[in-house]
Amino acid sequence: MPNTCTTIERVSPSISGLRAVLPPLSAALLLAGLLSGCSGSSSSGPAKAMPSARTSTGAPSPAATAPDAGAYRRWGLDKPLAAPPAPPAKKLTDGMRAGETPKVIRRVPTKDKVVFVTIDDGAEKDPEFVKMVKDLKLPISMFLTDDIARAGRGYAYFDQLKEPGDGVRNGVHNHTLSHPNLRTLGPDAQRREICGQQEALEKRTGTRPPLFRPPYGNYNDATLAAAGGCGVKGVVLWEATMQINDMRYAQGEGLRSGDIVLAHFRGPGELKGTSMTRMVTNMLRSIQRQGYTVARLEDYV
Repeated sequence: MPNTCTTIERVSPSISGLRAVLPPLSAALLLAGLLSGCSGSSSSGPAKAMPSARTSTGAPSPAATAPDAGAYRRWGLDKPLAAPPAPPAKKLTDGMRAGETPKVIRRVPTKDKVVFVTIDDGAEKDPEFVKMVKDLKLPISMFLTDDIARAGRGYAYFDQLKEPGDGVRNGVHNHTLSHPNLRTLGPDAQRREICGQQEALEKRTGTRPPLFRPPYGNYNDATLAAAGGCGVKGVVLWEATMQINDMRYAQGEGLRSGDIVLAHFRGPGELKGTSMTRMVTNMLRSIQRQGYTVARLEDYV
């Protein structure tokens, strides 16, 4: 099928002739109809389509504007992250019924050269990190603990990270009310911790989080039952952790496609004087060096 814009370029010399025989309004409508399929195109070639993003509910969301190289250089990176491929048509949790035992996810099964950045707790609320996420249009998934996230600047800080602008949509998910070791608690106490944070986040964001991360990665059958009863579809663990200068891996000595990376909202007081933005820069540099880019976890899970 011929390219619409190329076809218009070929017939455009005749448009002036049409204007001579058609009323002005008819000629204008004809030209507008021909051009309607060419928004964003130019004579230098067809525009490249940006991969569509998804909201946490799976609906398409506006694609984020590609970041510029200058923004990356300002944060100590030589070049932008590669654009992730279009997300899969079906996510891991699609089709799950209410109350069903959630899936336990350590890695995302994909051949795409992507990894997923997840950030826990909510203690450090560095305004520079908000600027970084906005400048780099960085997809992150936040797993927040209520009593930690509410301290200091509170949830308003994470609202900025949830929608930093330019079409970026970042997920906010459940990490319990008070960060206990759930395996030490009975079923009722676990339910209060998990369901209580589900309700708190739903009131805050308008959406019941589909994903949950147990503190320390510790869970048992009672945890899964409580999470499923509270509307959780996926229990998200990890295969790599962000360190001050690089990453640590659960298996092997490097990243694999679909790895979930665990990070924390931490600042210089816990990082030997290193800022969170510097630590994230080091992590992104390592991801690039290993040939991967960062995708939205919610597009796959």
